[in-house]
Amino acid sequence: MHRLFGRLWAAFLFGMLLCIPTHASAEDGYQLWLRYQPLSAAQRAHIPDSILTLGADTPMKGAARAELQRALDGLTGKAPASIDKARLDTIVLARGADLPAGLDAASAVREQLRKLGDEGYLVRRAKLDGVAVTLVAANTDAGLLYGSFAWLRQLQLGTRADQIALASSPTLPLRVLNHWDNLDRTVERGYAGESIWNWWELPHIIDPRYTDYARANASLGINGTVLNNVNSKAEVLGAPFIAKAAAIADVLRPYGIRVFLSVRWSTPLEMKQTKTADPLDPEVAAWWKNKADEIYRTIPDFGGFLVKANSEGQPGPQDYRRNHADGANMLARAVAPHKGIVMWRAFVYASPEESKAGKEHDRAVEGYDQFIPLDGKFDDNVLVQVKNGAIDFQPREPAHPMFGAMPKTPLIMEFQITKEYLGFATHLAYLGPMFQETLEFDTRIGGRKLTVADTIQGKQGRVGGIAGVANIGSSRNWSGSIFDQANWYMYGRMAWDQGLDSRVIAREWTAQTFSPDARVVDPVVNLMMRSREAVVDYMTPLGLNHVMGSSHHHGPAPWVDNLERADWNPIYYHRAGRDGIGFDRTAKGSNAVAQYAPEVARRFADPKTTPPELLLWFHRLPWDYKMPSGRTLWEELVARYDHGVAEAAAMQAEWQRMKPFVDAQRFTDTAQRLAQQHVEAQWWRDASIAYFQDVSGLPLPAGVRKPAHSLDHYKSIRFPYAPGI
Repeated sequence: MHRLFGRLWAAFLFGMLLCIPTHASAEDGYQLWLRYQPLSAAQRAHIPDSILTLGADTPMKGAARAELQRALDGLTGKAPASIDKARLDTIVLARGADLPAGLDAASAVREQLRKLGDEGYLVRRAKLDGVAVTLVAANTDAGLLYGSFAWLRQLQLGTRADQIALASSPTLPLRVLNHWDNLDRTVERGYAGESIWNWWELPHIIDPRYTDYARANASLGINGTVLNNVNSKAEVLGAPFIAKAAAIADVLRPYGIRVFLSVRWSTPLEMKQTKTADPLDPEVAAWWKNKADEIYRTIPDFGGFLVKANSEGQPGPQDYRRNHADGANMLARAVAPHKGIVMWRAFVYASPEESKAGKEHDRAVEGYDQFIPLDGKFDDNVLVQVKNGAIDFQPREPAHPMFGAMPKTPLIMEFQITKEYLGFATHLAYLGPMFQETLEFDTRIGGRKLTVADTIQGKQGRVGGIAGVANIGSSRNWSGSIFDQANWYMYGRMAWDQGLDSRVIAREWTAQTFSPDARVVDPVVNLMMRSREAVVDYMTPLGLNHVMGSSHHHGPAPWVDNLERADWNPIYYHRAGRDGIGFDRTAKGSNAVAQYAPEVARRFADPKTTPPELLLWFHRLPWDYKMPSGRTLWEELVARYDHGVAEAAAMQAEWQRMKPFVDAQRFTDTAQRLAQQHVEAQWWRDASIAYFQDVSGLPLPAGVRKPAHSLDHYKSIRFPYAPGI
């Protein structure tokens, strides 16, 4: 009897254990936000179990159908059937032109679709021949693909299938990733392993990873990818590499993604096929036209060229006393017959010497100075690609003054998804607030509100786009860390709609990547939303910038002053001394403020109206300058460093509380990275304070912990094998 009771009790306990929620099974991050984990019985009850595709079948429709089959199999545990006639619980994919007569309110659907353009989609409940169905409708196959992914996103977020109603279209026609991948598979500023493009094996060996890359991008609406580094090599335009690019294009095409190539300006000269690279030389123009024709014969939907010219030692039209418009237009005319485009980067800086006007040199003004006089001189298929700020992807910069200042020229925004200056893949820094901060920046061009997002959306009469420097590599989790996936996801969602809130996007990513459980989503999103500001505080508070280590850009080095160019040295940017700190960009200094619209310039010209987070970007001030907090500038600077370190510690502690809800592999990996981030935040804080205390001669504020080591110790640290160089 006792033995029987014991067995029953053991069985009861075992059953109870099965009912207790435990953390997820081990995952390595490969599935990204497309995990398609099983839903509850209540949610599964409303999900269609069959797929009906109307109209002629195409590779893109096939990709949409395959994704629905994969997802519904995972979400419900049952693979949906493909059928040829609607029945209950069917999801119907149909272009507007293929909507059947038996669809209720077909005219209303067509009217909505007319407003959604070539890539928009409509998802709604409907009746087809009297049968209730879920309709995904669009004007093109691309819209059907995007609509299918959008519907699946809502299912993963916990929305009941019968309550999903969506209508969306992208605000920008061009949404691209820029891979800074080299032909030897190294990745410049890449922190997730080698390039995903295995150039050695291509074109004959196709890694299945390429398809998963395409799926992930299509789920976000990304429709273009530049395969290679902007610091390009001439070989990329040789026949062998064009064939390799064509093989990748074949994989990406069914997912609506066109391939682009970065090209080196002097390619025909380096190939010894022309005597010059002068853009006005007919022989050079003919070479590029023939090369474009050759590429399009191999890749019919080739997107075009991305060009870095006359910047950081790269050749360009200025080598021949031509301007950027001369160079861009020559290339644009080569691809124009094929409806290709040229993205011409505005990241340029030349002489670090004092200007002839007597104003001190300021690298921040050069892009504006070189490109603004060329407004209206670029061909229609040229997009000038402008970084979010005027220096170089710093943890915080004011929006580039070129946005809004070239009304006759299409501009394309360039963000950096890979965290070159924000702790690589080691530090958790969700960049959504940073991207949103730039897109919402009010340029006040013409005296009225005009955000940066407005200027790239064509609201001045021209159409632009958006580009993100990719953080993708061969690491199993794609981006080097789980949380760096969030920046890829966020970029794609903001590329589709610049009005999306970064917190909403963080919630989407968290729910799909970990769990829609509020016990996970709420604390993880709060951690993400505070992360970028924490990094700014322990690295570059109050508008400091470009104070990182040389070449590798890892760690603090505000003392560096021995590099080849003056404007490569951190001291060029912070100018700290006994009398103060900061770069004077007012009329008394470089007058960079004058590049902004008058209303914006007036705000930045006065330290009292300059936002504290940009103070030292625009002003050089004495250490005892009174801050809005009541502290002196020196006290405020130290307090910001301390706050950044405290936030790094708080994020680490917050993540520990997620242990019951996150699988062991991803939990442990993130915990290790947060621990290292805390250590490196302290290093940034201590080294920076040690240096600025030394140059200012000031004592530490009362109660402040002194740096752990001497300034000489921090100066002695070396990183000869840092990644991403």
